[in-house]
Amino acid sequence: ARRIGVTYAVATDEPVSRELRVVGELAVDETRQRVVALKVDGFVERLFVDFTGRAVRAGEPMAAVYSPMLVSAQEELLLAHRLARGVGTGDAAGPAGAEAARDARGLIESARRRLRLWDVPEATIRRVEATGEVQRTVTFPAPASGVVVEKPVVAGQQVMAGTPLLRLADLSVVWLEGEVFEQDLPAVRVGQGVDAEFRALPGETFKGRVAYVYPTLDPETRTARVRVALPNREGRLRPGMYATLRLQAAGRADVVSVPRSAVLTTGDRSLVFVRRADGKLEPHLVVLGAASDDRIEILRGIAAGDTVVASATFLVDAESN
Repeated sequence: ARRIGVTYAVATDEPVSRELRVVGELAVDETRQRVVALKVDGFVERLFVDFTGRAVRAGEPMAAVYSPMLVSAQEELLLAHRLARGVGTGDAAGPAGAEAARDARGLIESARRRLRLWDVPEATIRRVEATGEVQRTVTFPAPASGVVVEKPVVAGQQVMAGTPLLRLADLSVVWLEGEVFEQDLPAVRVGQGVDAEFRALPGETFKGRVAYVYPTLDPETRTARVRVALPNREGRLRPGMYATLRLQAAGRADVVSVPRSAVLTTGDRSLVFVRRADGKLEPHLVVLGAASDDRIEILRGIAAGDTVVASATFLVDAESN
């Protein structure tokens, strides 16, 4: 045994932790996307946000739109104001005059409400009331901040209510989605820490946690997707980038483990040499579990506390044969 370099180790019941390496790709956070659409029919007279990839701030001008529906609504608002001025306050006209004044105020509020429901800015409504003039075009502001990921409309185009003008994505948080093999899924759980390394950013490691494990499996690749949410305040992480995810997976606490060098795999069987009390070596067939870089789980075949051959197992097997 000394001549062939036999050493020994004790089988323990400490969990085997291992590192999973998963290939991933950055994607847009689906919960931070927004489609911007008009609620009236009209014509896009001018598009201020005019190219894909442009960063947009909430409230900045997005598009100037001419809409006959908006023109009619503004005229109704001005007509309601003229009617209210015509009936006065109603104090000198008795109950009938008071009721007419209330109706006129109701018409004003109804006209305002209609414009607000069509997302006409409050400043535009006040300008129409102050000047008494109908605005031919209405400038709509961006309802949210983000990056334009899709722009299907161009200036001069006719749009119907509900037609998407822009698709915005907030990239302050991005999703990193990786593919985990079927046999590794038991080692992945929500909340698990993840280190991500990107080819485009060598030497840097981004830390995150598993936010979601998808419930379905790809029948062709036998993998399931896991999602990691990463903060991206500086905008350095861009959807489409490839990454390597490293997950530390803890093994089960009730499983015996030995050094990897103690296991000899020959064809369809695996065995471990156990040193008996009389000093002789006895081969035990074992069933293997998860493995780390230096240890491997033994699901069945030996017990914790057994002394096993930790090196030169191939030579011991050859000598025994």
